[in-house]
Amino acid sequence: MSQENHAEFVLTKSLILLMAVICGVCVANLYYIQPLEAQVASEFRVSQGMAGIAATMTQVGYAVGLVFLVPLGDILERRDLILRMLVLVAASLLAAAISPSYGVFLPAMFAIGLTTIVPQLIVPFAAHLSRPEARGKVIGDVMSGLLIGILLSRAFSGLLGSGFGWRRVYLCAAGLMALMFLLVLLLFPKSRPVSDLSYAALLKSIPGLIRNQRPLRESAVNGFFLFGSFSIFWTSLVFLLETPLYRMGSREAGLFGFAGVAGALAAPLIGKMADRKSPRFPIGIAVLLSTLAYAVFALFGNRLWGLILGVVILDLGNQGGQVSNQARIHSLGDEARSRNNMIFMFSYFIGGATGSFLGTLSWQKFGWAGVCAVGFLFQAAALIFHFLVYRPRHPAAAA
Repeated sequence: MSQENHAEFVLTKSLILLMAVICGVCVANLYYIQPLEAQVASEFRVSQGMAGIAATMTQVGYAVGLVFLVPLGDILERRDLILRMLVLVAASLLAAAISPSYGVFLPAMFAIGLTTIVPQLIVPFAAHLSRPEARGKVIGDVMSGLLIGILLSRAFSGLLGSGFGWRRVYLCAAGLMALMFLLVLLLFPKSRPVSDLSYAALLKSIPGLIRNQRPLRESAVNGFFLFGSFSIFWTSLVFLLETPLYRMGSREAGLFGFAGVAGALAAPLIGKMADRKSPRFPIGIAVLLSTLAYAVFALFGNRLWGLILGVVILDLGNQGGQVSNQARIHSLGDEARSRNNMIFMFSYFIGGATGSFLGTLSWQKFGWAGVCAVGFLFQAAALIFHFLVYRPRHPAAAA
């Protein structure tokens, strides 16, 4: 879209709400697997470690989609691109639901991640349409839907999976994608590309964007560690709940998602803070909150109230970091908005995939103490990079 489109189309509250809903429903595809790992392991007769690979495959597929598909938002009409992705992700979800073996299920999970990039096409679209002075709030509003989708996805899959089996979860998800397709087709505006680069030139430009934009590099590193520690906990939670200490299962693991909804609702407030202050300020708070959450898990993880308190704090930290980082990178300019978003989200979800893998591995080798230890390591790295390595050299660098 060109600059004059701001005069042609007004970003209304109803459209922002619709964008938030679609982001939440779509991003949930990435997280349905987490409360269902034990069921999948049992049906396909694989170990808990192998079941954890399914979550990792989804995250890795998402990262690949971010690199090769999200940049297309800078050179293609966004609504048509979103519609195509919705068709592909619906087909991938259906393939997962009817998988006859674990060997078929894993590629289907990779395909789900690969095609569930719709939120990362919508967020830059919303940022482009918003006024600069309100961009943080708009991103926070849209991200609140995305973050609630992440949290409630576990409750949805845990409850539905415990009652009707994990396959029904993916069948329902495919149906939801069909509904999202209709909403986008009927209600989303058309857009115009912001760049005339070829696809090859688009990809070749990415290293230069990383090299020349320090705030982008900083946000990417911060997102890697914050989402890594977030995924370490959520991938391991169901295994802790199934121990004799709690005697719970996938349904209860899903219900823990409700504990973080209050934090997700704070996303618009965090966005306003990023508009008023440097986005770096709420990012620092987010790093400290996520570190505090792991202190709670380590000290009180053997008590239900401790787990719930830790979940609320961890989700506040993760959400605060993501919204503030997004506001920061979307202030860098319009022409490379989708590519900048891709770079941040690629690092963010590679961190998530790494966290999912290390969380499962730490649980197998060292139990809950190992999970907390590796979470602390990720948070220690986040603290070092934010407060030492990327400490602002002068006040203007804090923007």
